[in-house]
Amino acid sequence: MKLAAGVAVDIIAAEPAGRYCLKLTFSDGHVSTVDFGPFLRASLNPETRQFLDERRFRKFSLAHGNLTWGDYEMCFPIEDLYEGTVSRSGAAGQVLAVAEEKAEYGSKKRIRKSV
Repeated sequence: MKLAAGVAVDIIAAEPAGRYCLKLTFSDGHVSTVDFGPFLRASLNPETRQFLDERRFRKFSLAHGNLTWGDYEMCFPIEDLYEGTVSRSGAAGQVLAVAEEKAEYGSKKRIRKSV
């Protein structure tokens, strides 16, 4: 089910529903079961991959109506959770990841200033 535009909801309950699955209950009564496994296994980011450890994955919390892990080390848009998905597929079913690669800032060359 898709969340209607302009509607704000909170997650009011979350409980385990499988290995990397959580059953989420929203403030409007909607319930979604979300499988985080494919997202976790496809991730290249070590900060995300740490949650492949099921003990760490189970240490989620609800903060201000959002589902979070750690100090916001992992969280997802509430619209995606409402729809029951946490990844988007690209061409040929390839999972697209956002902010998974280390950003490069500036040039790697050292610039010497003349005085």
